[in-house]
Amino acid sequence: MKDFFKNNKYIIILCLSILFVAGMGSIFVNLGMDWFNTLLKPSEWIPNFVIPIMWTIIYILFAILLSISIKNKSLSSNVVILSVINGVLNILWCLVFFALNQLLLGNIIIIINTFFGTLLVNEIVKNNKWYYFLSVIYPIWLYLATSLNTALWILN
Repeated sequence: MKDFFKNNKYIIILCLSILFVAGMGSIFVNLGMDWFNTLLKPSEWIPNFVIPIMWTIIYILFAILLSISIKNKSLSSNVVILSVINGVLNILWCLVFFALNQLLLGNIIIIINTFFGTLLVNEIVKNNKWYYFLSVIYPIWLYLATSLNTALWILN
C-alpha cells in the first residue's frame, strides 16, 4: 500500500485538487441557488440538471487526461500552471456569481476563465493531439456558459 501511494502521489494530489475545486464550486453554487432561481433567464436556457452533469464529465475527463500525462511523464509545467489558474477561476466565479450575486463581475471572471481554458487546451494538445478530443469540451462549455452568463447580466 505504501508503494501505491509513493508511485501515485501526483495522481492522488491531482484527484484531490479536482475534488476540492468541484466541492468548493458546489458549496458556492448551493449558497446562491435561491437567488439564481429568481433571475430572468433567456428562453434558450439549458435545464439546471444539465450543468452539474457537464461539470462532472469535464472533471472526470481532466482527471483521466492529466493522470495519463503524469504516468507518461509528459505533463508540462505550463499545463500544471494553467490547470491551477482554471481551478482558481472556477471557484472564484462560483463565489462571485452565486454566493455574492454579482452578475457583472461574474461575467468578467468567466470571460477570463474562458480565455485561460482555451490556453489550457492549446497547451495540452502540444503533448498529444489526441488529448484534444478529451479536453475540447471544457472551453466549449465555458463559451456556452459565458454566453448564458452574459444573457443573465443583460436581462437582470
